[in-house]
Amino acid sequence: MKKTALLLGLILVAVGATNAQTFRGLDKTPMDMAYYPDDYAHDRKFAPAKIGTDKAMVRITYNRPFKNGREVFGKLVPYGKVWRAGANEAPEIKFYQDVSIGGKKIPAGNYALLTIPNENEWTVILSSDVDQWGAYSYNEKLDVVRVNVPVQKAESPLENFSIQFAKKDAKNAIMYMGWDTTVVAVPIGL
Repeated sequence: MKKTALLLGLILVAVGATNAQTFRGLDKTPMDMAYYPDDYAHDRKFAPAKIGTDKAMVRITYNRPFKNGREVFGKLVPYGKVWRAGANEAPEIKFYQDVSIGGKKIPAGNYALLTIPNENEWTVILSSDVDQWGAYSYNEKLDVVRVNVPVQKAESPLENFSIQFAKKDAKNAIMYMGWDTTVVAVPIGL
C-alpha cells in the first residue's frame, strides 16, 4: 500500500511539473508609457510639489520598435498607408480631460492612435477602435479625429520609436513622436 501511495505521489509530481506555467521571453519591441505632465503617476505620489495643482491631461501606452540599421520612413513604414505608430498593438491614448487637437474637440476617454506618415506631413488619427493589433483591422468609419502635422528633422537619429509630451503653456502641451530622423509635433490643448 505504501509503495502504491508513493508511486501515485511521484506520478502526480511528474504530471504537475509537465503542466507548470511557462512564460514567453521578452518582446523585441518594449512597451512604454508617457504622461503629461511628465512622470505624473510617479510625481503625484512621491513629488507632489513638482506637479503642483496640475491634473493629468493624457497618457499613452505604446510599443517602441528598433531601427536596427533599417531605412524607416518610406521603406519599413511606407508613406501614404495607415501605420499603428509603433509596433504590435496600436497605441492607446487616454485623455483624462476633454481636450482639443488641431482645434477639434475630443471628449475624455480612450482611443487608438494611428498615423499616415508622408514625407512632409503626417495625418494623426484617433480611433474609437481600441485593442487592435497593428492597423490591419483599421476602419476609417471609427475615426474620432484626423489632423495633419508637418514633419520636422530630428537633431540626431532615434534608434527606437519614441513618444513624449512637453509643456507649451498653462493650457497646452505638445505630443512629440519621433523615430530615426523624423519628428512630428501634435498640439493638444484644454
